[in-house]
Amino acid sequence: MNIIYTKQAEKHISKLDKPTKKRIKAGIEAIPSGDIKRLQGVIPITFRLRVGDYRIIFEMTLETVLIHAVLPRGKAYNRI
Repeated sequence: MNIIYTKQAEKHISKLDKPTKKRIKAGIEAIPSGDIKRLQGVIPITFRLRVGDYRIIFEMTLETVLIHAVLPRGKAYNRI
């Protein structure tokens, strides 16, 4: 599966500390397993992956995963 990061997602990941970055990367590489849920009322079809207190907002097709944002839980759903 091909993983593509938006500039915004890369910026959010770069601000995290090393252990958190490692957990986030491991969670992203494990897609489609993990705590994934579809976000309701969002077009195009968007999902969220929970990794600790962080939420990874992404779109998924058969061949690619497009990561939109990596944010703390409290801020993740405000930007959708």
